[in-house]
Amino acid sequence: MSSNDVAIRVSHLSKCYEIYAAPRDRLKQFIVPRLLRLIGKPARRYFREFWALRDVSFEVKKGETVGIIGRNGSGKSTLLQIICGTVAPTQGTVSTHGRVAALLELGAGFNTEFTGRENVLLTAAILGFPQESMQARMNEVLAFSELGDFIDQPVKTYSSGMHARLAFSIAIHVDPEILIVDEALSVGDARFVAKCMRRIKEIQERGATILFVSHDVGSVRTLCQRAIWLDSGKLVEDGDVFPISGRYMEMMFRDEVAAEQGQAKAAEAPAGSVAHSGDAAATPAGAPTAHGLDARPVTHWGSHRGVILAASVCDANGMRRDTIGWGEPMEILIDVRIPPDIPREHLSLAFSIKDLKGTDLLVSTTHDAGTALPGSECFRVRFRMDNQLVTGKYLLVAAVENREHSNVAHYYEYFEGAHYFSSLADQRFFGIFQPAVQQSVQEA
Repeated sequence: MSSNDVAIRVSHLSKCYEIYAAPRDRLKQFIVPRLLRLIGKPARRYFREFWALRDVSFEVKKGETVGIIGRNGSGKSTLLQIICGTVAPTQGTVSTHGRVAALLELGAGFNTEFTGRENVLLTAAILGFPQESMQARMNEVLAFSELGDFIDQPVKTYSSGMHARLAFSIAIHVDPEILIVDEALSVGDARFVAKCMRRIKEIQERGATILFVSHDVGSVRTLCQRAIWLDSGKLVEDGDVFPISGRYMEMMFRDEVAAEQGQAKAAEAPAGSVAHSGDAAATPAGAPTAHGLDARPVTHWGSHRGVILAASVCDANGMRRDTIGWGEPMEILIDVRIPPDIPREHLSLAFSIKDLKGTDLLVSTTHDAGTALPGSECFRVRFRMDNQLVTGKYLLVAAVENREHSNVAHYYEYFEGAHYFSSLADQRFFGIFQPAVQQSVQEA
């Protein structure tokens, strides 16, 4: 890549912090090693090293939008702070070419005793933006931030959402050539976040370089062409956003399942608890796991708890999958044992798929479909479809119902969180579902 095309160059970047067990150790570190060296003895350290970054190198082209992904503590914020110049590296170098506007920690750089208007002018001056130009744009900053009369109140009186609105409004009105956004949109109402995302896209279309950090992989995929994955301060992968973010989601999903199962094993099992699906920590990405029930449901209730033996999301071969690709055939399998005291006449098995906010995205029941159930005690019901869920995390609800009264179901058992799974698409989709839609055009 030509040096004229590079907006950001990071070369062998490392950052080490000294962690002290007690405040007095910091004083000891300042004095004792010097005294020991004076008398010819080897110095000792009173701290332990924590490497937030280890030998990270990459380049970002002018006009490119790059997403930085990684779990908490992976070094994302440290990296951006070094790029912005607010933190000095321990090793390596960073060079930027163009005016940098950054949205880092909430309200970073604000003087809390100053008013919002004064902080607008102060931040613009720090960024090297002419004060006359900023004065001319003050009404635009005010209109976008929607702060009203609060613009002339001290920033210390602002809520977290007001901090975010002011910081973002300043950043987009200083004509940034490089825009850095670090989880700054995680606060504030949904309408303002949507407005900010539209403005980021406008800045992107003008040819600015953008570094975007978010835990929302969907937002990263929507905005970015490229992803850099950090873990424990090291660069894991750097390349096309879709395959890298997909592998990152798989890793996060396996780790979350392993952590939950570890907690479940450590805790004393309550009476009537159900067995979960097996050791996901030992399962490779995308590999099938045992058909069963998750040990940590969101909710689990009903008049006959225990009639659901297993429920899971499976592939076309009936193998349980923690990750299902978009467009792939999938099955929902529910195994039950129906005791004699449950009447069969109005018996129904149902499933729903919810997002992690608890919204029902898809519901299907044997009662509504007119599917006849056997009279045997134990049986399995299969629900078949193609996976049309866009990239994200979801959970399975399994239920055994009495549908004698069509409008109100009596639940023999309701198990919300029988299986937590991810859907992955290698294309950029919007919305929640992406079904096959036939299109046609007719001239008027």
